Amino acid sequence: MDHNKEVTLTHFSTEHLDHLNSFQLPTEQEKFTALPKNAIEVTRNQYRMVLLSNEKPVGYFLLHSTERVMEYTDNPHAMLLTAFSINYPYQGKGIAKKGMLLLEDFVKKEFSTCNEIILAVNHKNIPAQKLYAKVGFQDTGRRKVGLIGEQFIMSLEINEDLS
Repeated sequence: MDHNKEVTLTHFSTEHLDHLNSFQLPTEQEKFTALPKNAIEVTRNQYRMVLLSNEKPVGYFLLHSTERVMEYTDNPHAMLLTAFSINYPYQGKGIAKKGMLLLEDFVKKEFSTCNEIILAVNHKNIPAQKLYAKVGFQDTGRRKVGLIGEQFIMSLEINEDLS
């Protein structure tokens, strides 16, 4: 296992499409997220993000600054993270954690008015809960009922640079 993989976050580009369309997830994971090919169409104020490992697309998620964000927080400067997935052959290698650790700085640079990332994670999706907690997301205590049960609302504060 190569622990020295370069992991980066970037905006979606059509050059990523073939890799994203070939993503595979086990059935037990598919119920918790959307495959990139099913979340590729976006509306205004939705942003497609790609997680690259050695410049190859291996992860995908959406960031929203739509009215939907207000279903999860009262913060008008928050963004909602949805549809996070890592292509199955690349799971278990620390890539998701490395990518999520880049999220705060990426959002500061690309979405300067955002000061919080919100997400909902299913109460049965323990691996995702652990990942989000490891990278700094905190349980807000809020709950939302999703299509397959209760979801915990988690938040990552985007701290301003004090330089």
